Amino acid sequence: MDTLPDRRPILERYAGQNLPRYTSYPTAPHFSALEEATYRAWLAAVEPRDRLSLYLHIPFCKSLCWYCGCHTAVTRSVARTSRYAEGLVAEAGLLAAALPAAPVESLHLGGGTPSAIGAEALDRVLTALRDRFEFLDEAELSVELDPRMLDPATVAVLARQGFSRASLGVQDMAPHVQKLIGRIQPPELVEAAVAKLRGAGIARINFDLMYGLPGQSCDDVAASARFAAAMGADRVAVFGYAHVPWMKPHQNAIRQEDLPGSFARMEQADAAERALLAAGYIAIGLDHFARPGDSMAVAAEAGVLKRNFQGYTTDRAPVLIGLGASAIGALPQGYAQNIPDERGWLAAVEKGHLPVTRGLRLTEEDRVRRDIIEAVMCDLALDLRRVPGAIWRAAEPRLAPLVADGLAAVENGRLVATESGRRFVRHIAACFDAYLGGGPARHSSAV
Repeated sequence: MDTLPDRRPILERYAGQNLPRYTSYPTAPHFSALEEATYRAWLAAVEPRDRLSLYLHIPFCKSLCWYCGCHTAVTRSVARTSRYAEGLVAEAGLLAAALPAAPVESLHLGGGTPSAIGAEALDRVLTALRDRFEFLDEAELSVELDPRMLDPATVAVLARQGFSRASLGVQDMAPHVQKLIGRIQPPELVEAAVAKLRGAGIARINFDLMYGLPGQSCDDVAASARFAAAMGADRVAVFGYAHVPWMKPHQNAIRQEDLPGSFARMEQADAAERALLAAGYIAIGLDHFARPGDSMAVAAEAGVLKRNFQGYTTDRAPVLIGLGASAIGALPQGYAQNIPDERGWLAAVEKGHLPVTRGLRLTEEDRVRRDIIEAVMCDLALDLRRVPGAIWRAAEPRLAPLVADGLAAVENGRLVATESGRRFVRHIAACFDAYLGGGPARHSSAV
């Protein structure tokens, strides 16, 4: 691993660039209005032999974490969350009626905090999904959870409904960092959450950690990574905090002067990586780690790792359907996003409308560039035989500085991110982005 002083000039050249995370291509800021009739036509064109992936967005939390970049809202209103749950049931019915009978191979609940709607409402939603869709026996059901809000009833529902994987938002275990981000969770609380899940048979546990948080040090990040390893996490994601107060005004509670600079952020990412590699994890893509034998490690080794709106994934279904306010789906024809506003989404669903509002119809060039960018982000390498000449000619001069700086290399007909370039893989991917710089899109720092 390179030492920081050697990379200081590199960081000075690249740290100030704001780039997409490339969980899709083209990225969501480039979506425009999408008619319900168009979305219905896309759904009707799904082949019965196709596999479906379902994503449910539940945008509620009982308290707001100041670092959060998710589409979420704070509520303790049972009436509000119950009505939202009924909206999900209704939307599931509308989608099932619009789709051919294709089987579901994965279901993911995200947020917010999906458990915030309560165990009973969660059970109703999941039962409705199983009633309306055919789930494969081997389907993986996963959920994002806040360890501070994990009650036995919710765990029992998840286990009974067949969930096998849970991602716990841990972020950092240092008390002083937790205080500065508005999220207090002592280690005993996280340990208890893991024990509850495993005790119920939900054995695959992911930890989400962050670097670049206010008041955070390399020692803090490394200690959190060691804690995740000691807890036996199957996968660990180490995300860089994205400070985007222009998009998420509540992040103004975090003072800019408390945030580490680019050099410190890079050191923190390295500290987490060293700790996890020492614990036997395999580095995957930009910011994920998995134990050998985990399905993500296997997919990465086989070159079939994928990337979607939840980040790195083993989900290879050709059709991703989003349910809930702001949820985004991906179909062969393009992307479709639901109405972000909770009330608007509910009103549409309750009137019997699919609540789509924005999206993007993919061109053939979009598809080619999407596959290129996904290969760069997932494999840290690209077979140049997959790159049409016109796209390569446009990308090559953009790549030249990265190659000159030792962050990328062209060898044996392949473009690869070097060891030094792994942290700069978004910069490499951006060389193939035809939309970047067009329109009002603003992105987070790429380092």
